[in-house]
Amino acid sequence: MDPVINAKPFNNDIILKFIIDRKYRILRHLILIMLLGAVFYTSKTDFSDPLSTYLKVSTFSILLSLFYINMYWLVPKFLFKDSYLGYFFWNIVLSLLVVLVGIGVKHYLITHSKPPAYPKDDSNLFIFYFFFTVLIGASAAIKLFQRWIADSQRINELETATIQSELENLKKQINPHFLFNTLNNVNVLTKKDPEKASQILMKLSDLLRYQLYDSARAKIFLTADIHFLEDFLNLEKIRRDNFDFTITQEGALQGLEIPPLLFITFVENAVKHNIDAEERSFVYVFFSIVDEELHFHCINSKPKITVKRNGSGGLGLANVKRRLELIYPDRHDLRITDNVETFDVQLIIKK
Repeated sequence: MDPVINAKPFNNDIILKFIIDRKYRILRHLILIMLLGAVFYTSKTDFSDPLSTYLKVSTFSILLSLFYINMYWLVPKFLFKDSYLGYFFWNIVLSLLVVLVGIGVKHYLITHSKPPAYPKDDSNLFIFYFFFTVLIGASAAIKLFQRWIADSQRINELETATIQSELENLKKQINPHFLFNTLNNVNVLTKKDPEKASQILMKLSDLLRYQLYDSARAKIFLTADIHFLEDFLNLEKIRRDNFDFTITQEGALQGLEIPPLLFITFVENAVKHNIDAEERSFVYVFFSIVDEELHFHCINSKPKITVKRNGSGGLGLANVKRRLELIYPDRHDLRITDNVETFDVQLIIKK
C-alpha cells in the first residue's frame, strides 16, 4: 500500500488521496487489520474455546500474511513486470497451500476438541476461501491502482518538464552575446580566410538547425547529440584562443537513442564557468558504453580567480537533474564533484 510518489492531480479527492498518499500508509494498514480482525472476532465457529479462538487467530494470521505476500511480493515481482503466467502459477501454489493448511487445521481441531466436535457443514471453509479470494484480488487491485496513479503522475510531470524545457531552450537557444561574437569573428575571417569563415557558418547553421528542429523530437541518436556538442565547442574555441576541448567516444554508440539536449546543460555549464584570462582552459567530454550502460563524463578546468556567478547559475543543473529523475527513474547515477582546479560531472544511464 505504499505508492511511489504522491499523485498531486488527485489531491482534491479525499478517498483517492487516502489510498495514494504515502503519509496515510500506516493508517491504511491499521484500518485493514482492524476491519479484518473485527470480522473474525464476531464470526462463529463449531468449536468451543479455546479452540475457537485458536481457529480465528490462525485464520486471521494466514489471510493477512497472504494479503501482504501478494501485495509486496507477487504483484511487484510478476504483475509489474508483465509476467502474468508467473503470477498465476504462484497464486495457484498459494491456493493449494491454503487448502492443505485448511485441511490440517480442521483435522487438528476435530481430534483435539473435547468432546469431539464435527462441523455441521463446510460454510466456514467456504467463507475462508471467499475471504482469501477477495483479499488477493483487493491487494492486487490496490497495488495496480497505485502503480497506475504513480505512472500517470510521472507522465504528467515529464510532459510538464518537457514543455518547460522547450520553452527554456527557445528563450536561450543561442546566447545572443555568444552568437554576436561568433558572427563578428566570421566577419573578420571573410577577409583573411574565407574558407574557414564558410566552415564556421556551416557549423553555426548546423547548431541552429539542431536546436530548432531536431531537438523537437522525443528521441534522437546519441551520435547526433554528440555532433551538436562538438559544433558548440568548436564555435566556443573560435571565440577563445586559450581554450581546448576533446570529445572521446568508446563502445557501440551507433544507433543508441536518447532524449534530445540531455548533455548540453553540463557542457554549457563547463564552458561558462571555466573562462580564464591568464591560463589555458579546457573541457574534456567522454562517452562510452560499459556493460550495457551509457557513461558520460565531463570535466572542465576552473579559473584561478573565481568568477562570481549570478543567482540563477544552478537552475540549469537542477532542471536536468529533475529531467533525469523523470526519464530514467532508478536507472541513472549522477555524480558532480567540485574540486579545487576542476569541475567533474559523471553520469551513468542504464538501458
